[in-house]
Amino acid sequence: MLDQLIQFDHQLFTAINSGLSNPFFDWLMPFLRNRYFWTPVYVFLVIFLIKNYKKNGAICILFLLLTFGLADFISASVIKPSIQRLRPCNEIGFKEEIVSRVACGSGFSFPSSHASNHFAIAMFLSVVFARRWKWIWTITMLWAFSIAFAQVYVGVHFPLDVTCGALLGCIIGYITGTSFLTLLPEKKWNSGL
Repeated sequence: MLDQLIQFDHQLFTAINSGLSNPFFDWLMPFLRNRYFWTPVYVFLVIFLIKNYKKNGAICILFLLLTFGLADFISASVIKPSIQRLRPCNEIGFKEEIVSRVACGSGFSFPSSHASNHFAIAMFLSVVFARRWKWIWTITMLWAFSIAFAQVYVGVHFPLDVTCGALLGCIIGYITGTSFLTLLPEKKWNSGL
């Protein structure tokens, strides 16, 4: 069963990494997975929360940082060292088939910290702002998905890595989001703007 899952994971990786190869994705995907590319979004979020929610906005930022920190720590420092799955670009016998579009990196692959971190943030924001903006789920999940997909396309993660990272991030984001709304009930929080 595990062998079949890994074989399917390899096939899906190849379908994305090689099969979807095109000049536009070759240009776009390295940007999407680059943390500095999203800096304007993070800066906007901090300014938006402070400007519109004042003290509660600062508390929300602290919860966002906690969400990111938990997702990153659990994925990178707890699970990755325990599983020790090699990245596709480092896996002997497989790396020759890969179209590498960024530097491979030396760390382990499972789960993707990019996926866990961004899906945690996306889920947190979705939980916190769901009553105010129903469409936030779509926007945040597409944002996190684009980053996770880019990780596979550029050749540094398998699809299973990003899928499990996304699930981990969603669980963490849901827990921290509901904890935030327990501290600041939705009625109080959503009357902020």
